[in-house]
Amino acid sequence: MLLFFLLWRIPVVQFNFGGERYYLKETDFTLQWIHSVEKEQWLEFYERDGDSLLLAETKFKTYGAGVPSDGKIIPSKDGYVHMEIGRLFKEMNLTVSQNAQTTIKTANKEIPLYDYTEDYEMVTITIEFIDLWDYMRGNKL
Repeated sequence: MLLFFLLWRIPVVQFNFGGERYYLKETDFTLQWIHSVEKEQWLEFYERDGDSLLLAETKFKTYGAGVPSDGKIIPSKDGYVHMEIGRLFKEMNLTVSQNAQTTIKTANKEIPLYDYTEDYEMVTITIEFIDLWDYMRGNKL
């Protein structure tokens, strides 16, 4: 049984900031923030895809700075523009701030990253395969 805990590796979404690593075991999450120019909520929907993050879709209210130009528009009636993206990332670097209210959402929880970081701190997000033992005793978001 001990060998199982020492050798079994599980995929996690790793958030690295403040000299610490935090793990999210869920296979998908939403990144939500307030856009700095439009002052509107913006959402990006990510999925774990092997050892990469897949930006599956984005959702925003107004076109402006930073809006993707090559995504497929998905019809919707909720006041948002929905856009299919389908872009893979090995690593994502994100600046978190109180103004943007950067938040991670999963099916079961909402994690206000701006409460866990310094204002304008950089957060690196990757997919990592870690020992089950490390996950059991590690920092989970």
